[in-house]
Amino acid sequence: MKAISDLNIQIFADGADKRTMLEMLRNPLIRGFTTNPTLMRKAGVSDYAAFAHDILTEIRAHPISFEVFADEFPEMERQAQTIASWGENVFVKVPVTNTRGEPALDLIRRLSRLGIKLNVTALLALDQVRDVCSALQKGVPAYVSVFAGRVADTGRDPVPLMSAALEYVNALDRAELIWASPRELLNVFQADAIGCHVITVTDDILRKLSLVGKDLHEYSLDTVSMFYRDAVASGYRLSAPVCV
Repeated sequence: MKAISDLNIQIFADGADKRTMLEMLRNPLIRGFTTNPTLMRKAGVSDYAAFAHDILTEIRAHPISFEVFADEFPEMERQAQTIASWGENVFVKVPVTNTRGEPALDLIRRLSRLGIKLNVTALLALDQVRDVCSALQKGVPAYVSVFAGRVADTGRDPVPLMSAALEYVNALDRAELIWASPRELLNVFQADAIGCHVITVTDDILRKLSLVGKDLHEYSLDTVSMFYRDAVASGYRLSAPVCV
C-alpha cells in the first residue's frame, strides 16, 4: 500500500463550510477546492456571491470551482462569465445537461473558446465524457468531473469507466479528470492507481486519512473496545434466565 504522501493524485476538498475549508487550506495534502449549490445550501450559505468573494480572500492560489445554478443555457452563460471574473484560480462548474436532459455541449464549447476555465460536472456515462472532451478547447484548463461514486451506487464498478474516461481527457492539453463523489478512502487509492488526476473528497473521508496503513489487529481491538465502552455507557443489563 502506498503512503498518502506518495500518491500522485491531487486531493481536492469538497464542501462549502468556511471553517472547514480554511482548515483544509492549511493541510498540505489539499491541492484544490470544489463547491456546488447543494453543499452551499447544506452549509447555510444564503448569498452565493458574497460567500464566494469572502472565501476567495483566503483561497487565492488553489483552484476552486463554483457552479452555475440556472437551468436555461443563456442564463448559465451569463452566470459563467460572472463567476469566471472572480479570480484567476476560479473554475466555473457547468452541468453536462440541464434538468430537461438537454446537453450543454454548445455552451461548453462557447465558454471554452472564450478561455473560461471550466469544471464540467455531473457526468456518469462514458459517451458524456467523449462528447464533453470534443467540446472543450485544447490548451484551455478544464476539469471533467465524473461521479464515480454514483456509478458505484448503481452496482457498477467505476474503475473501468474511469480508466476509459482518462483516455479521452488525456487527449486534451491541460484538461484533467476528476473522480467525484467517492464513497470511501479506498477510492483515493483506486483513482491514483489508474492515473486519475484529481479526486474530490469530503471532510468525513478526509478525517479517515490517519487510518491509512493502520495495523488490522490493532484496529480490530479498537473496534472491540468501542463496543464495550458503548455498552457500559448505556448501562445495559441482562437479568438471569428464569428456570421453569
